[in-house]
Amino acid sequence: RTDEHFARYRDDPFTPYVERAPIEDDVEVVVVGGGIAGLLAAVNLRKAGVTRIRIIDQAGGVGGTWYWNRYPGVMCDVESYIYMPMLEELGYVPRQRYAWGEEILAHLQAIADRYDLAPDALFHTGVTHSEWDEGAARWRVHTDRGDEVACRFYVLAVGILNLMKLPVIPGMEDFAGRAFHTARWDYEYTGGGAHEPLTRLSDKVVGLIGTGASGIQCVAPLAESAQHVYVFQRTPSAIGVRGNRPTQPEFGASLEPNWQRERMDNFQAILMGRPVDTDLVDDGWTHHYAAVHHPPRRPGMKLEELARAGEAIDFEIMEEHRRRIEELVKDPVKAEVLKPYYRYLCKRPCFHDEYLPAIDRPNVTLIDCPGGIDRITDRGPVVDGVQYEVDCLVYGTGFEAELTPLHRRVGHEIVGRGGVTLAAKWADGASSLYGMMTRGFPNLFVMPAPGQQAVVTVNYTQLAVLGGEFVGRAVGQLRKKGVEVFDVSAEAEEGWTETIVGSYVDASAVMSACTPSRINNEGHPELLNPRNGNYGRGLGDFFAYRELLERWLEEGSLEGLELETRSPGS
Repeated sequence: RTDEHFARYRDDPFTPYVERAPIEDDVEVVVVGGGIAGLLAAVNLRKAGVTRIRIIDQAGGVGGTWYWNRYPGVMCDVESYIYMPMLEELGYVPRQRYAWGEEILAHLQAIADRYDLAPDALFHTGVTHSEWDEGAARWRVHTDRGDEVACRFYVLAVGILNLMKLPVIPGMEDFAGRAFHTARWDYEYTGGGAHEPLTRLSDKVVGLIGTGASGIQCVAPLAESAQHVYVFQRTPSAIGVRGNRPTQPEFGASLEPNWQRERMDNFQAILMGRPVDTDLVDDGWTHHYAAVHHPPRRPGMKLEELARAGEAIDFEIMEEHRRRIEELVKDPVKAEVLKPYYRYLCKRPCFHDEYLPAIDRPNVTLIDCPGGIDRITDRGPVVDGVQYEVDCLVYGTGFEAELTPLHRRVGHEIVGRGGVTLAAKWADGASSLYGMMTRGFPNLFVMPAPGQQAVVTVNYTQLAVLGGEFVGRAVGQLRKKGVEVFDVSAEAEEGWTETIVGSYVDASAVMSACTPSRINNEGHPELLNPRNGNYGRGLGDFFAYRELLERWLEEGSLEGLELETRSPGS
C-alpha cells in the first residue's frame, strides 16, 4: 500500500498517457532530458549537422522542471531576459522582468518546434538502463516502454531540478484527504488555473508543507481561494524584494546584437565580484548575493578581517530582511516566526512580493515546526502533539538538490566498458574531463552541473548554454575527423580531477552553523567530497572555465581523448 501511495505522486496530471508499441531504433544521438539542458544540447547538435536525435523524457513533453511546475503563482526568480534561453535567436522578448512558468514552458516548446525536436522524442518514457556495446560501438538504451534505442553518442542532460522531493513523515500514506506535490498540481481538485481563482477550495482547509522557493509562491493564490490555509514552516526563508514589472516596449527596441550573452555575462561577473560599468540586472541577486560572497577588500587585508567584513555585511542584509517582515506582517507573532535567523547564504534566498502579506491574512495560520512534523494521521499533520485537520495537503518541498550524485539524478544504471557502472566508478567522487566526459564510458557526454567538476552559476541557463555549445561543437569535430569512438585518457582524467581537488575550499566549518538545507548537504557538510568540487575556488570561475573549453575546441586536436576511427563491428 505504501509503494502504491507514493507511486501516484509521479503520475502526470497534465498530459494523457498514450499506450504505444515498443520502438527499436538506431540513431546518432540520444539525449536524456527534455528541459533546458537537453534542448540546448539537441539544438547545438542540429547546428553541427546531426539529423537523427531522440530526446527521452518521463514528462509528456519538453520543458523539464517547467513542464512539471505548473502550480498557481509559479515564476522564475532569475531575470527572464537572462534565464530564458535563445531569446535573440527566436526574436522573443519576455513579457515581464520575471517570467511566469507558462511563458517559460511555451518558449521552450517554441525552441523544440524551431529545431523539429519533438516528433522523434519519446515522452512519458523513462530510461531503465543503458550499456556500451563494444562490438557495435554503440550505446544501447532501454526504457520502461520496452524500447531499445542504439546510438553513437549518448548525452545525459537531466538538469539540476529533475527529482521531485517528498518529505519523509510517518503516516503520509494514512491521510484520508487529497494530497499532491506542487510539481504535480491537482487542478481537478482545486479548480481554477495558474492565474485563476481556485474555485473548488472555497470550503476547504488546506495544509501547505514547505516554505522554500516553491512553497512561498503558491501561498497567496491558496489564501485568496481557500477557506483556511495552514502553512507548516520548518525554517523561515529570507524573502527579498522581487520587484516584478511588465517589459516596456523601449527595452526590446534598444537591444543590440549579442545582447543576451552580454547581459548574462554582466550578471555572472557581478556575482563573482568582478568590476562592471553598469549592473544591467540590478536586483536582489546582484545586490545581496554578490555582496555577501565578495565583501570589499583593501590592500593588505588579512583573511580574518575579510571574514569579519563579510559577516558584518551578511548581518546587515539579514537585518534588512527582518525589518521588511515587520513592515509587511502586522501580526507580531507571525512576524517573529517568519524572521530568518541564520546567515544569508545558509539557504537559497527567495524573492517575492505577495508571500508576506498573504501570511498576514486572517485565514492563514503559520505553524512553526523547527523540529519537523511529528506525523500525519488520516485527518492531517500533527505538530508538537497538536492535530491540524485539513481537507487537502500540498507538499511544496521542491526538488532534490543539485548536489545529488549524478547517477541518482540520471535515474538509471549506466554500464560502460568492462561492465563498470557509472555509480560504481563515481562512488568515491567524480572523475572526469571538464566535468562532461569520463573514462570508461565512450561517446558519453554529461551536461555540466554543480557537484561534478564543472562550475556553479545562479543562472543555470548560462551553464546549460555553455554545455550545449560544447557538446554540439565537440560532436561536430568528432564527425569531421571520422572518429567512431572516443574515450578520455587516464592521464587527462587524473589531471582534471587533481585540478578540481587542488582548488577545493573546505567551508564545512561555516556551513555547519547553517540549518539543514541543500546548501550544506542537509546538515552534513563534512560529507561533501572535494572530488565533486568546481573549477576554481568556491563556486568556481565560470569565465575561466568557458575560456578553457573554448581553447580546447579552437585548438582542435581533442587533447585528452583517445580516438578510434574504426567502423562499427570491426
